[in-house]
Amino acid sequence: MTNPSENPFAVVTGASSGIGFELARQLAGHGFDLLVVAEDEGIEEAAADLRRDGRNQITAVRADLAQYDGVEQAWAAIEATGRSIDVLALNAGRGIGGEFVGGTDLADEMNVIDVNVTSTVHLAKRALPGMVARGRGRVLITSSIASMMPGTYQAVYNASKSFTQSFAEALHAELKDTGVTVTSLMPGPTDTNFFHRAEMDDTRVGASDKKDDPALVAEQAIRALLDGREKVQAGSVKTKAQAAASKVMPDRAKAEMHRRMAEPGSAS
Repeated sequence: MTNPSENPFAVVTGASSGIGFELARQLAGHGFDLLVVAEDEGIEEAAADLRRDGRNQITAVRADLAQYDGVEQAWAAIEATGRSIDVLALNAGRGIGGEFVGGTDLADEMNVIDVNVTSTVHLAKRALPGMVARGRGRVLITSSIASMMPGTYQAVYNASKSFTQSFAEALHAELKDTGVTVTSLMPGPTDTNFFHRAEMDDTRVGASDKKDDPALVAEQAIRALLDGREKVQAGSVKTKAQAAASKVMPDRAKAEMHRRMAEPGSAS
């Protein structure tokens, strides 16, 4: 257990880099103490960066959220702080690109589901009862504008984000009179290591140098979170326009558009 602090307390998963790290940095700037979680050793470096101004208590937890025991490890670390959660940012996620038949491995696809879907439900189930009992709290669930379109060459990833989007919107409606709000974050292509990890460097979207700045995405996300909004389509004007177009385009057209962006070799 850490020394007592009067700061509010936030938990951010997938916080070692990219959008997750920027979410944590934004929350630290708003005066939150943090518990940050990721599976890789970079979480310690991220925590060190967040500690530099000395105004916030930062706890790093290295846990593999693709595993049931990893989520339980993270939850045990949260409980060990003895603190109530004021903000919960369920941001951990990964993708894999390629043809579903013959292009991707089952283990990778199942890992995407375990991280994006299962761990989100698991940790929300652990954390939300206490938040509701206290009658206060803010939850951010990282979805994607990919949730709005068939994911040609990213079939499982887009489907997983459709799940998290629906899940977040349902919880927002269920909890509307509890003092707890749930906000879904819907970024577009963002300049992180996501596409490299998803083995999509040779795709048009992966190779593009016009991705959104994760700091901008996080700034817009935290503003929406603290305002208690249902969702935020965060990023550049181009991303917001793409999200708006997705609302009216037929699914067949969206699937073809996604094909052009995500087909292996489309960068050349």
